[in-house]
Amino acid sequence: MSLQSGDWRERIDDVDAALIDGFQSDFPIEERPFEAVGRELGVDPAEALDRVRRLRDDGVFRRFGPVLNPPVIGSSTLAAVSAPEDRFDEVAEVINGYRQVNHNYARDHEWNMWFVVTAGSRATRDEIIADIEARTGCDVLVLPMLTDYYIDLEFPVVNGDRFARETRSESGAPDERAGNPRAGERLDQTDASATRISEDAAADLSELDRRLLLAIQEGFPLTATPYRDVADAVDADVQDVLAAVEKLLADNCIKRIGCVVNHIVTGFDSNCMVVWDVPDDALDERGQAVGELPYVTLCYHRPRRPDQAWSYNLFTMIHGRESEAVDAKIDDLATAHLPYDHDRLYSTATLKQTGARYDDIVGE
Repeated sequence: MSLQSGDWRERIDDVDAALIDGFQSDFPIEERPFEAVGRELGVDPAEALDRVRRLRDDGVFRRFGPVLNPPVIGSSTLAAVSAPEDRFDEVAEVINGYRQVNHNYARDHEWNMWFVVTAGSRATRDEIIADIEARTGCDVLVLPMLTDYYIDLEFPVVNGDRFARETRSESGAPDERAGNPRAGERLDQTDASATRISEDAAADLSELDRRLLLAIQEGFPLTATPYRDVADAVDADVQDVLAAVEKLLADNCIKRIGCVVNHIVTGFDSNCMVVWDVPDDALDERGQAVGELPYVTLCYHRPRRPDQAWSYNLFTMIHGRESEAVDAKIDDLATAHLPYDHDRLYSTATLKQTGARYDDIVGE
């Protein structure tokens, strides 16, 4: 099923459109959140809940609940290996076998397998990487995020945009093609800034926070009272859970709460990770400027690894519906914004895609 599929389109009405493009973040933090959602959509709470369930079952939503922030909660890194072609599947199976590996993609590059390792501590993370090297016989390129300029994987999927953030207009006004001013208004507000990221777990978590994060790492239950159900699961009062969720959101342990869209199913199936060799003294200026561009979905600083012939320090992602259009935007980037040596790493296969796991944070 894709965005262009007639079957997919026929199942989406105006209320679904408002739900899909309007509730990928800012989901109400209250005991009965679907009452507020229903009021905004103009339907009763039970129907709002049923629509989320249906869109999840249809594959439009991957899951419902919080999007956690791995580098703040624990210790996370992007990593890559150069897997021999005749052992590619074998290496992928080993890497995917770790519960702490939450994403793994094949990319068209010498470093052909890219994955994310997230653990409760830097020591555990590094032990996993060392174990992967020992078991696969492949050197691991370890590239932790050092500076976050802009990261937002919300996708306005119902309109005709070619790129994930194209709805943002030059004037900052919502694009009416989205069919949902609420969604357009939020997506138009871009705040790119240089936020330094520690390789060590940076969050000051209470015991309730830890239990709560473990309970919600795979999402919220799709019920009329998700927060109350989570409170029951962690043996806490619902008001304490609501307050804890608000605090985790304010502390950036939770990036957003809402319906997580499956961007592949909904048509944004051409994505490219572009890596750039930016002079160190221009990195923050260029990173923040590029992060504000409407077609750049991710922009961050990772270390160079000259001993592994890796000279790139700025990473950008562009998600689009057509590879030719994505390439054209990369050309624009290279001409007008980042006139530096760069490489384009298109994803060719999704090898693993799950939420980050924090099973070890309680004991560390």
